[in-house]
Amino acid sequence: MDHPPSRTTSSDGLKETWRHALVLSFQTLGVVYGRLSTAPLYVFGTIQTKDFKSNEIAYEYFSFIFWTLTVVSLLKYTFIVLRADDNGEGGVFALYSLLCRHAKVGLIPNDTSTNEVMQHEEESTFRGKVESRARRAIKNHRSSHYLMLFTALFGACMIIGDGVITPSISVLSASSGLQRSLSEIKYSSSPDAQGAISDALKKYVPVPSACVITVCLFILQHYGTRKIGFMFAPIVTIWLLFIGGVGIYNIFQWDPEIFSALSPVYMYRFVRNINKDRWKSLGSILLCTAGSETMFTDLGHFPKRSIKITFVCLIYPVLILCYAGQAAFISKHWNGPENFNHLSESIPKHLRHVFILLSLLASAVGSQATIPASFSIINQCRALSCFPRVKVIHTSDKRHGQVYIPDVNWLLMALSLSITLGFHDITRIANAAGMAIVFGMIVTTCMMSLVMALYWEKSLFISGFFLMFFGFVEAVYVSACMLSFHKGAWYLFVLSAVSFTIMLAWHYGTMKKYEFDLQNKVSTEWLTDYSPGLGVSRVPGIGLIYTDIVMGIPAFFSHFITNLPAFHQVLIFVSFKPQPVPCVPPSQRYCVGRVGGKDYRIYRCIVRYGYCDQVRDTDDFEEQIIGSIGEYISLDESDCESLTSPEGRMVIVGTPLLEGHALIPVDDTNLVSGSTNAANNETLAIPVGDLIGRNTPVRRKKVRFLIPESSPRLRESVRDELQELINARESGTAYFLGQSHLTVRNGSNFFKKFLIMAYVFLDKNCREPPVALNIPHAALVEVGMVYII
Repeated sequence: MDHPPSRTTSSDGLKETWRHALVLSFQTLGVVYGRLSTAPLYVFGTIQTKDFKSNEIAYEYFSFIFWTLTVVSLLKYTFIVLRADDNGEGGVFALYSLLCRHAKVGLIPNDTSTNEVMQHEEESTFRGKVESRARRAIKNHRSSHYLMLFTALFGACMIIGDGVITPSISVLSASSGLQRSLSEIKYSSSPDAQGAISDALKKYVPVPSACVITVCLFILQHYGTRKIGFMFAPIVTIWLLFIGGVGIYNIFQWDPEIFSALSPVYMYRFVRNINKDRWKSLGSILLCTAGSETMFTDLGHFPKRSIKITFVCLIYPVLILCYAGQAAFISKHWNGPENFNHLSESIPKHLRHVFILLSLLASAVGSQATIPASFSIINQCRALSCFPRVKVIHTSDKRHGQVYIPDVNWLLMALSLSITLGFHDITRIANAAGMAIVFGMIVTTCMMSLVMALYWEKSLFISGFFLMFFGFVEAVYVSACMLSFHKGAWYLFVLSAVSFTIMLAWHYGTMKKYEFDLQNKVSTEWLTDYSPGLGVSRVPGIGLIYTDIVMGIPAFFSHFITNLPAFHQVLIFVSFKPQPVPCVPPSQRYCVGRVGGKDYRIYRCIVRYGYCDQVRDTDDFEEQIIGSIGEYISLDESDCESLTSPEGRMVIVGTPLLEGHALIPVDDTNLVSGSTNAANNETLAIPVGDLIGRNTPVRRKKVRFLIPESSPRLRESVRDELQELINARESGTAYFLGQSHLTVRNGSNFFKKFLIMAYVFLDKNCREPPVALNIPHAALVEVGMVYII
């Protein structure tokens, strides 16, 4: 795992480190902070103009904005929540993964009998620590495990919902400024014609322009976070300088005394004179923190130091100046024309056209913050078996969290366009946006308090104070948002209900399928000891059996052997096991062991990966497996790092190097002519029919393996076993996958039937195969099994 460069190495190294941090800070403007930067477009603008009945009301609203930004965005997220990163990854599932490891509350499918193997890192990390009473109580109550999982899924749904709503409200708000500008144009026609044209512009201009900008925004996503960051960062920088300068101008032009509203006394006056309409307007004030949650969720895209530097030094002071200037303008024009509270009204007239252009560009950038956040949270859910299989593209080799998901991107675009066309009303969309923001914050507050108590091991007083203080602030805004539930906020709950059902059904189906595999697995002795008595023969080649279980023989393979009693001379049971960590170090990725004695040539390889790893998406996965088996054979009896499982000794093998000790991978062009250890020019694949004697060449491989000609480490028996492995690969490789058909047991309740039906539907319509390894069809053997759940 990469470690940050030391600050004390040298002056040049320090300079380079800070230069790199500043470059990343500049990129965060285009990705992370676009949402916060464009919030002034709709915070004051979504408050009803009738609520401003005196200049004091503007002071009171500004006081709420200042303290909300300070307490929530600055104090909570910048100085507290960002510290709870999971090895550089953020978001509610990063907090959940911390709790899975340190409070043992995970519900990820795993074989409890191999916890020593699968949980090696965390056991060694926390060895010697005394388990607290709180951790022990939560660990022993299964209901708390489900509660935490449901909380994490609910938080993920809020982030996805925010990713749908944000492009709509940001772009539509900027388009409204364009509409106002066009409606002010003076025509030479009659007053009636002018009024008709003005009404038409007000009604039709914002929506089409918003849709066009939204489509263009989502089309750009495939370029990746880094390119988009450099592309969008200058726009946000100019926008911030513009609204900050206009804010300073408005303060000195209209009301220099506006900063007296920083006193909490004005908040008290607001609460003292509260009524239903004014309480409802707090939902609009909450929008000033829109984008704070993405500071934490987008942590996988940028280091937290860069995120902190940008917010503290630029975003926070500029936003305060902007809101102060807008409040100063409103305090002098509260009895003026309609829509005086929109940001465009406070812009000097000679700068209106510049504002329109910048706001359109910045609003498109403002939507960018929540889209990568949606990609990140879905990638985490997918890796931890809580989201259907989708294709994930890693757009950076250095930052594992920078991902792009094409299917999700187009789905978000369609939903965002639907809400723009369906509502075409900023206030209604703002109600839904405020609901998504505040519920996402509450989930983070709840899980963060648990992290403080169970991971940071703070006292219950500190974690309880954090929960009560920030929970109270957010509960106030929840009550305000619920008053507008029937005016747009209901859309968020419909969208979240669909997302939550998909996640829950996929997790439930995965768990039940795994439990069925555990209950119906066959012991290894059945294959190694009793199979010869059943007339099972061995055929040349390698058989790669992909299974979820890490012990025993999967039911689908025993079903295959029963009907066709033959299997390959070398068998490798491969299991992918997600770990609740962002990345598994290459040195700890593979756990390799034997199934039965040495003479059987049957191996088990457990591939461990984190929710940011791309192990399944590599084209050279077969070479990595063969290389890890070769390393295991050479290290089997040496003093290497190993663990014991019920099946025997497991050796932890890292990613094989280009110059491995046991097998040397060589390209075709580098093969030594006439070498006795070289593989043939063609690697064959064995489909079902080939198991009874027919081998057909399918494709060529770029990588071959050689045994070192002379090595003191390799004994003769080891060399023979390695040579047999190479010869088996020469004969061909077949890939065995279980094809599951889930059915519900008779008498099951409706809820169970619904979840299983949803899982089956999602499984059949997934765009990504179960094992995304580019397996050739001629070498693939799918064995169907009926799972009665």
